[in-house]
Amino acid sequence: MEILQNLLRIMDVDMERPGLYGWFHLLWLGITILTAVALCRWYPKDRKPHGLILTVTVAMILLEIYKQINYSFSYTNGITYDYQWYAFPFQFCSTPMYVGLLAALTRKGRIHDAACAYLATFAVFAGVCVMLYPADVFIDTVGINIQTMICHGSMIFLGVYLLYSGYVKLEHKTVLKAAAVFAVCVGLAMGMNELAHATGLLERETFNMFFISPYCAPSLPVYSLVQRVVPYPLNLVIYIAGFTLAAYLILLVAMGVRRLGQRKVVAKVS
Repeated sequence: MEILQNLLRIMDVDMERPGLYGWFHLLWLGITILTAVALCRWYPKDRKPHGLILTVTVAMILLEIYKQINYSFSYTNGITYDYQWYAFPFQFCSTPMYVGLLAALTRKGRIHDAACAYLATFAVFAGVCVMLYPADVFIDTVGINIQTMICHGSMIFLGVYLLYSGYVKLEHKTVLKAAAVFAVCVGLAMGMNELAHATGLLERETFNMFFISPYCAPSLPVYSLVQRVVPYPLNLVIYIAGFTLAAYLILLVAMGVRRLGQRKVVAKVS
């Protein structure tokens, strides 16, 4: 028991809550950028990315397990366990774990391609949002702050590599493949929210997957403004359309970078 208690203490070491664009934030931004550059420069483009995707995904899953343990156990008065349902790992930023595992364990085909398209668009968008504005995810626990930076940073460098290597095709229909995966994830989140309501979980816990539950107060930045004034079915359509547009913009940026690179090559040759 004492060993477990000491382990929990080690996993719960405090730190001053990192500031926005402070040293901790900038450090992990730099690590993310350098990792993306290193992958694009040295990881073979002709190698199947299954191993890379699996490695990143397993790391994310292990870190998520640590997070769940850290949030659920307390050692203030002995060791107590109380699962924190608000932290259930099926938010938008959690989906790359599951989609990545699907991509890593399936052969190239429709499902695999759609999963990779999701990792290269929607997941990159999720990672960019948090890495540029992590104020809402930083807390005063060292391990959790490292966990969130690694997980969100990995969404960026893995997606950037998939786009840069050409494994995910830089064409407009790629976003449609990714959107199909997103729609499935939204459907699962809706089902979980309805189940939480039907079982009475919401009477004692906070449970709001994807922050789209009609039974919880709006809390997602920007989108919450829509939730407060638009009927649920319509604001759900706006949610899906908005996130899909953001993912499409990620794809368009990648397509623009490729065209710019091609023009530079042509200019050098000529």
